[in-house]
Amino acid sequence: MSVSRVSAAYAERAAEYIDALGFIEATAEEDRALISAWAGDVPGSILDVGCGPAHWTAWLHERGHDIEGIDPVPAFIDHATATYPGVTFRVGRAENLHVEDSSLGGILAWYSLIHTDPADVPAVLGEFARALTADGSLALGFFDGPAVAAFDHAVTTAYFWPIDALAQRVEEAGFIVTARHTRTDPGARPHGAIIAHRTRPTRGSPAPD
Repeated sequence: MSVSRVSAAYAERAAEYIDALGFIEATAEEDRALISAWAGDVPGSILDVGCGPAHWTAWLHERGHDIEGIDPVPAFIDHATATYPGVTFRVGRAENLHVEDSSLGGILAWYSLIHTDPADVPAVLGEFARALTADGSLALGFFDGPAVAAFDHAVTTAYFWPIDALAQRVEEAGFIVTARHTRTDPGARPHGAIIAHRTRPTRGSPAPD
């Protein structure tokens, strides 16, 4: 599905999405712990790609991280700018970040690629690799599943990824996967997370499961 169609689908339900999920308390405690630990090791500025209502962006900013949020849905960016005036936001897309080569310490892409056609995911991961410094890192959240497969998400078509298959794509894009996490919370679809670095880190980082 094209980025424009995904953006239009979210724009139609932006207010509903913000009300239901646009606050940090709606996230899992395990995810907050993982992202906090990851961000603590990021060697520079962070870009929150597909920031949505920007609750993750604001949460990390409050913890002292240099972070900017981008999202292709203007309604989300308008909400984020009004709600978190001390944080930088702009309309932007994962496949073209509009940043200089090797300019970012970290990229947070938390459920940001779930609507991306699997055939397009390698190019997006390549764009992430281009933008990160040599010691930069990526935190990626997604729906885990036994096969790469589409499903009917509440907003628009999304995709399951087996964690090993997505980790392979991440490594093919120029990363070293340093941590993999999966779990299934009650009443929720299976969750997956990957932490990856452009080069093998020398400092502490989340260990593989």
